[in-house]
Amino acid sequence: MDPVMLDSLRLAFGKRLQENAPLAAYTSARVGGAADALLVARSADELAATAQQLWAMNVPFYVLGGGSNVLISDRGVRGVVVLNRAQRLLVRLDDNPPTIWAETGASLNSVVQRAVRAGLSGLEWAAGLPGTLGGAIYGNAGAFDGEMIQQVQQVEVWHRQQGRQAWNADQLACGYRTSLLKRKQAEAIILAATLQFQRAEVTAIQARLERIHRKRKQTQPPGASMGSMFKNPPGDYAGRLIEAAGLKGVRIGDAEISPLHANFFINHGRATASDIKALIDLAQRTVAEKSGVQLELEIELLGEW
Repeated sequence: MDPVMLDSLRLAFGKRLQENAPLAAYTSARVGGAADALLVARSADELAATAQQLWAMNVPFYVLGGGSNVLISDRGVRGVVVLNRAQRLLVRLDDNPPTIWAETGASLNSVVQRAVRAGLSGLEWAAGLPGTLGGAIYGNAGAFDGEMIQQVQQVEVWHRQQGRQAWNADQLACGYRTSLLKRKQAEAIILAATLQFQRAEVTAIQARLERIHRKRKQTQPPGASMGSMFKNPPGDYAGRLIEAAGLKGVRIGDAEISPLHANFFINHGRATASDIKALIDLAQRTVAEKSGVQLELEIELLGEW
């Protein structure tokens, strides 16, 4: 980072600023280099103020939640990474329909568990998914025929030009594993969200959770990964195409295409981001050669590649 810019950041953020901050521990794959600078936001208001200050200074930044859908380069990230740790959560049973309001640094699992205890149904499909609520909305996460946009009633965003705004679900313009924000079509960050639910018996919700946990355990590998690597192409499955290309179990360094589910790439402990990226390139090239399908990443590549 330019020394003048770094000096400006020191003046603006003081002791909050962490320089040359390693990022691997903040990602589910446990790989990646350092950010020039790291700032932690512990409330939605602090997240908004941090983003606005960085925009005003024309400093590039990226908001990182649970790090479950990003692959960070071994060379690290230029600019600032803002770690979203805003985690307030409120259950609103008097709303019609009942809702949960949460800041976007809250883990998706914490939202699921609060919903279960309150007898609120609709988010069971997300049980066991890593990452934060904000990341799940940003990428319109989904599994087992559910997706985030189905639950979103409203989001609170901070827009670079217009400040705090309330958006309804349609304004997020979500598609399959994407949104207006992921497509970089708006300069805004998500501060909090209101999710809508249906009332149900706690025992019935818990039974659905158990079925989902069993299915996830049977079909998805344990270990450090980013979840699904590629989007499923229309009418097919990325995992099936990678398996048909003969790549299940292939390793580069300490990274492996899972023998259980070929759309999961596992870090066995000492993998680098470059190892995983080499597997990505291999899968895309081989699947294109054998089936004519160009696999599209579901994750985002972050940093210098």
